[in-house]
Amino acid sequence: MAISLQKGQKVDLTKGNPSLRNIMIGLGWDVNQFDTGYDFDLDASAFMLGANGRCPTEKEFIFYGNLEHSSGSVKHMGDNLTGEGEGDDEEIQVDLSLIPSNIERVAFTVTIYDADKRRQNFGQVSNAYIRIVDLTTGMEIIRYDLAEDFSIETAVVVGEIYKHNGEWKFNAIGSGYQGGLAALCGSYGIEVA
Repeated sequence: MAISLQKGQKVDLTKGNPSLRNIMIGLGWDVNQFDTGYDFDLDASAFMLGANGRCPTEKEFIFYGNLEHSSGSVKHMGDNLTGEGEGDDEEIQVDLSLIPSNIERVAFTVTIYDADKRRQNFGQVSNAYIRIVDLTTGMEIIRYDLAEDFSIETAVVVGEIYKHNGEWKFNAIGSGYQGGLAALCGSYGIEVA
């Protein structure tokens, strides 16, 4: 039975389940019915963060242009350009045992591609969620449905896993940002052209 979280709640991942290693982060959303003349292309990303809350290098930014960390610990399973269909729209797989020791948190985000040009924002998106699945058993262990009503935001930090006293935990964040992917990258220490 999955634990359903509210914004700001934190839950243990490995303390009660020490064998948990391989997890899948599933992110999903629906687009409200209206037409801006463009498809909605939402993109999931993962930022692997050190103690200072920033990516040590741009290689710790996992997204559609950099699908896998060199350690093999975080793998983006590919870009879904439309979000059509049921279930997860994008997935990121994480092997907790392979995350480098200098990484203390992995933040999972969703941004709208070309949001300004397409005049799109998260006010036009509904039913957004993040879920964590134990890949060994196939069981969903955590689910966080974003109930926030975003209006002008073009990027959302959905949640993060983080290490605390040697154990991995999950934090349901649900914070929106203006400025899309560039703003998120800046806050996590990645320079964008």
